[in-house]
Amino acid sequence: MISYALTGVFYVTIPCVLILFVSFKDGQYDYTAALGLLILTWINDTGAFLVGSAIGKRLLFERISPKKTWEGFWGGAILTILSSYPVFLIFGVFPQRDWIVLAVIVVVFGTFGDLIESMFKRSFAAKDTGSILPGHGGLLDRFDSYLFLIPFAVFYILLVY
Repeated sequence: MISYALTGVFYVTIPCVLILFVSFKDGQYDYTAALGLLILTWINDTGAFLVGSAIGKRLLFERISPKKTWEGFWGGAILTILSSYPVFLIFGVFPQRDWIVLAVIVVVFGTFGDLIESMFKRSFAAKDTGSILPGHGGLLDRFDSYLFLIPFAVFYILLVY
């Protein structure tokens, strides 16, 4: 049981600490990179849900998440990559090509994060991670993708800058 508790602590703490590396510029706090990534994450989740609900047929990983489809994955991916341009226009902070790369990171690792959180829930036979947001699977469902993709996005940002 201790390993489960520690996993939860690290699962949340490490991404929160890492996001600080891109949230400070010249000693000043700058929320734009963190917020831009969060917005792209929610666009990906929303796009995948809408497209998957409308035309989804082929299941992505039925054993872990029986409602996620490949059509939803690609719908979310296309919408997220296209949305990287308005995010670039609004937030700047990185050149457009970097926002495109970050959008791809959001799509790939955000999807993994969502699947891993679903796997955690299945291993505990839990439908939701809490009741703060009824109908949304819990508060963690709003941030599972984001928490998982942060280390990869931060690694890319630190590698480039």
